Amino acid sequence: MSIQIYNTLGRKKEPFLPLVSGKVSMYACGPTVYDYSHIGHARSTVVFDVIVRYFKDQGYDVTYVRNFTDVDDKIIHRANELGENPFDLANRFIEAFHEDMDALNIERATIEPKATEHISHIIQMIEKLIDQNYAYETDGDVYFEIDRFSEYGKLSQRKLDEMEAGARVSVDDKKRHPFDFALWKKAKPDEPFWESPWGKGRPGWHIECSAMSATYLGNSFDIHGGGQDLIFPHHENEIAQSECANRMPFAKYWVHNGFVNINKEKMSKSLGNFLMIRDLLKVCHPETVRLFLVGSHYRSPIDFSDQSISEAGQALDKLYTMLARLEKSVEFRGEINTTQPTEAYRRFIEAMNDDFNTAKGLGILFDLARDINRLLDENVPVQTLQPLQNDIYRMGNVLGLFARSPQIYFEEKNQLLLKESGIDVIHIEDLISQRAVARKEKNWSKADQIRKELDELNVVLEDKPDGTTDWKIR
Repeated sequence: MSIQIYNTLGRKKEPFLPLVSGKVSMYACGPTVYDYSHIGHARSTVVFDVIVRYFKDQGYDVTYVRNFTDVDDKIIHRANELGENPFDLANRFIEAFHEDMDALNIERATIEPKATEHISHIIQMIEKLIDQNYAYETDGDVYFEIDRFSEYGKLSQRKLDEMEAGARVSVDDKKRHPFDFALWKKAKPDEPFWESPWGKGRPGWHIECSAMSATYLGNSFDIHGGGQDLIFPHHENEIAQSECANRMPFAKYWVHNGFVNINKEKMSKSLGNFLMIRDLLKVCHPETVRLFLVGSHYRSPIDFSDQSISEAGQALDKLYTMLARLEKSVEFRGEINTTQPTEAYRRFIEAMNDDFNTAKGLGILFDLARDINRLLDENVPVQTLQPLQNDIYRMGNVLGLFARSPQIYFEEKNQLLLKESGIDVIHIEDLISQRAVARKEKNWSKADQIRKELDELNVVLEDKPDGTTDWKIR
């Protein structure tokens, strides 16, 4: 089966047929950088990271563009609040975005353009729209004339007359229609600005993505993506201005990920339940967060709770425990073979070909992990285990898991748990040493008493005939 993608434009799954055979051109809307990244940003970024990884796994040459909106009302407002230069603020939060996403093992996009680096391209596109009578200038502002595009609403399936009837749009005498949207904004006092044919100003939000995608992917490309909240008005407006300016279809497939809820409530500033990635990573291993995010189909809403993230952590522990067992039998050299997949990987491909169904793919990975544990119990030959090891790491690579060795994973997890629990490592090591002495002297009651004390501290010992070899926090 070929890759099937649910296309928001037609509200159905369609076979993926790239514009250029063997190549994938994809644009995903990146963040507006005025604050740290939250769990919603992470979900969208992980979704498209997995899609890129899977296309590469299947042999496609992928050009992936993810932008930064680094000039915007929100950035200017936040910079004024903090008394900071808006460009410095934006660059600071771009660095913070990379720190957070690097921690989640998200690969950098092929190209990561900033809106402020493409002002000339934006101005050229606006000029083209004015020349073709799709846009108009009034007192230094430029607006797209929505009535001029008869297909407006085809992505969101909204009809303009119905939107007008229920609209709560502030009256603006500059606009010919209440839903006309800004392509260029006249500069206000003390705001960043660029010179343009219409005076000093800055671009509107929607035109930035149209100009940047065209610069790197051409006027038509394969996939445009983002969160469901961007379908209207952002992506709808991108389609209108791009197809009017270039007289051709914009993106062939539109892919949108679902929302993240927090304890079954929509994440919102009014509820104060925004969950920042860097705060979450203080108490959760980054691969736990990643496994939680790929554990649901990308189009479904996902609910974050203490229980759901704890379950993800327990599941990841089981996977890494299996990998640690496996690597005692078969050394993994870090090279993945894609030529002879196992039956398990063929089922994984079927799941991923069905609109990138990571939830089903993750289930197949767990099935394979269970089979490997059983085979290890049976002491099967190395030759039986090698292809299974290859393919479980291959699945992990597509999902962005298993980025470190089992040993490093458990060391990192232990450090997090120690930090959270406030346990004194020196005290733990001293108790373990006392217990070792007691066992050597065959003082079993004292050894048992120390073990009980350690157990009450949630310390798990790994005992072997020659002594305690390791310990971790439960």
